[in-house]
Amino acid sequence: MVRTCRVIVAAVIALSSAFAAGDNWRTTAERTNYRKTSSYAETVEYCRRFAAATPLAEYGTFGRSPQGREMPLLILSSDKTFTPEAARRSGKLVVLLQNCIHAGECAGKEASLALARDIAFSADGPALLEHVTVLIVPIFSVDGHERWGRYNRVNQDGPDEMGWRVTATNLNLNRDYLKSDTVEMRHWLRLWNTWRPDLFFDNHTTDGSDHQYVLLYAATTHEDTDPTVARWVTERLLPQVLPAMAADGHHTMPYFGLRDRSDPAEGVTGPGAMPPRFSTGYGALCNRPSILLEAHALKPFEARVRSTHAFLLHTLEALHRDAGSLRDAIQAADARTLKSRGADDDGRVPLRFASDEHPEPFTFKGVKTTRRMSDIVGTEIPVYGSEPIDVETTYSDRVRVEESIAPAVAYLVPPQWAFVRDRLELHGVRFWEMDVAQTLPVETYRFEEVTFAAEPYEGRHRPQYTTVTETRTARFAKGTLVVPLNQPRARIAVHLLEPGAADSLVAWGFFNAIFERKEYAEIYRFEPIAREMMRHDPDLKFAFEKRLGEDAEFAADPWQRINFFYRRSPYWDDRHNLYPVARLMEAELLEGLRRP
Repeated sequence: MVRTCRVIVAAVIALSSAFAAGDNWRTTAERTNYRKTSSYAETVEYCRRFAAATPLAEYGTFGRSPQGREMPLLILSSDKTFTPEAARRSGKLVVLLQNCIHAGECAGKEASLALARDIAFSADGPALLEHVTVLIVPIFSVDGHERWGRYNRVNQDGPDEMGWRVTATNLNLNRDYLKSDTVEMRHWLRLWNTWRPDLFFDNHTTDGSDHQYVLLYAATTHEDTDPTVARWVTERLLPQVLPAMAADGHHTMPYFGLRDRSDPAEGVTGPGAMPPRFSTGYGALCNRPSILLEAHALKPFEARVRSTHAFLLHTLEALHRDAGSLRDAIQAADARTLKSRGADDDGRVPLRFASDEHPEPFTFKGVKTTRRMSDIVGTEIPVYGSEPIDVETTYSDRVRVEESIAPAVAYLVPPQWAFVRDRLELHGVRFWEMDVAQTLPVETYRFEEVTFAAEPYEGRHRPQYTTVTETRTARFAKGTLVVPLNQPRARIAVHLLEPGAADSLVAWGFFNAIFERKEYAEIYRFEPIAREMMRHDPDLKFAFEKRLGEDAEFAADPWQRINFFYRRSPYWDDRHNLYPVARLMEAELLEGLRRP
């Protein structure tokens, strides 16, 4: 089997070289000697023509952009499993290759189209589809792609023209996976939950310092990922793909940053566990191995395309050799999530991560770099040469769980917060409605120290806060959403609904209305009430006078002084800063909430 796979891949690589020399199926990049990338119209035309020319492909769309463009989807299958239902019946894995989420980063688009062609038109290539159905999204951000120009990526070496980083509404799709504000992401989530891919690639081009590496990668291997899925990536996939990449002459390493961008000797760090606003973080919550490929912007466009093509090809080779191990890993991860309500072995769901410094010796493949003083920026700037050098340094990519939560049995969402229903549906999270009103003991949160960012981030003013857990008995109306956590998407639900999660609905500003006061006490009306409160409560009087003596700002502000009493009176709004979503903690109560 191994020898057969190598023969297949060798034939596909040879075919790719032959096409590059001249053929009707050359991509735009190949036809122009990698000076250009295809426009939206050229990409769609190529996909349509390709699907018409081979029984191994079908062209379709998965949505329409805000500016009215269809979002293209190319499906590859050796036995016409061109629908999600057919793919599931076949037992094949589904592999999603996504490109141009940042539309100026177009190496993945050209690589994926070339890969599809090479598989379809080589004698042995279709064998790579024996155990997989491949979905190719050549352009995700279709409107951003057609904000076309020569000056869109100043840090990137070619092509001549390309698309723009963000959508037509100025939002970054690769910050939108969990909050799902954009039309494009909402279409993508329907694609994701319909097809349920088993492996996901998100192809990018990176910026940063220069070095010898043409392709960087990040994968679901950290503590945000089910350990069975993480082990499949580290023990099954990468040990096959990385040596093959090296044999092809492509320098690769994990995605990284430098502690000092001009001196790798100061240390190299990985990104750690990415939050679910990003593709890899989102895939981790869904128990799906997700691979971020970042072709290096300073390398020639041809090298970026070819290295991306090679990584994707060698991954299909690995799946051809052993598809069962991935299927087993995903099934084990989903079963564990169902049983544990998304918790790790310690009984808690990780919400946030921090770097856990364990630097290890590492030889960094850099390039000779000098510095020159710039009178424009007022500091030294690096000047990268072409001479390769090895730099002895350290590498660190470990993380630790910084914040976690014991999972509830279920969340209860009052029906008036309709956007929560919308997000749950988009993310494939199971829920139902309470058919009668009920009074239940629950946990929820009270927010304190609430502040807001001065500027919007991705179109939203994100609050900062601390929380205090409150146990209370509350009345829940008919129609309240019941979100049980004994389901495969349990961790998606937790990250949406737990305020402590970095990309929760609260953290993205969806619940900002709960932080607003809507009733106030006039001083003249409440002063007699405050006087009466002190008369009946000596401890309150003592606390007020102590505050007067210790806090000059408080003592000088009549409104702060009257609010001291207002907040402690029955007139105060008990729902101010109270999270309306509740945590149901008793399993027997959930049984009573089930639909008849």
